[in-house]
Order: sequence, then C-alpha cells, then structure tokens
Amino acid sequence: MEPESDSPSRFRLKGSIGLVVAVMVIAVLLIMLPAYRWFFLISVLIGLVIVGALSLWYKRHPIEEPDVHPKRPLGL
Repeated sequence: MEPESDSPSRFRLKGSIGLVVAVMVIAVLLIMLPAYRWFFLISVLIGLVIVGALSLWYKRHPIEEPDVHPKRPLGL
C-alpha cells in the first residue's frame, strides 16, 4: 500500500529545504512590503523580551526533582 502523499494537493517541505524556503519568503516580504518590516521588527523584539524573561525566571527558579510529579505515570 502506498502513502497518500502522491496526490497533487499535498506539498511538503522537510528539513533544511523547508527552512531555506521560509527564510526566502520572509526576505521577499521584507523587501516588497514596507509595513511588514515594522511588523517583523516588533514581533522579533517581543520574542526577545519573552525569551529574556523566561531565561531569567528559570535561572532564579530552577526546576528541581520534586517539582516533576509523574515521572512514570503508568508505573513501568
């Protein structure tokens, strides 16, 4: 039995090819649409603030062994 991925409506990009295509789409949008530049810049800045806040939080409040409740919920 063959997978259904041969149908023409399915288009999948995996791995590094998908990453390259995503970067190219972002680059084209940044060049072609001036409003998208502001949206992209604001989104990146918000992401960096969230990353900084989360990393600071977990440096000050590390996850310890008792905090992880069901390591083996089925008892296996």
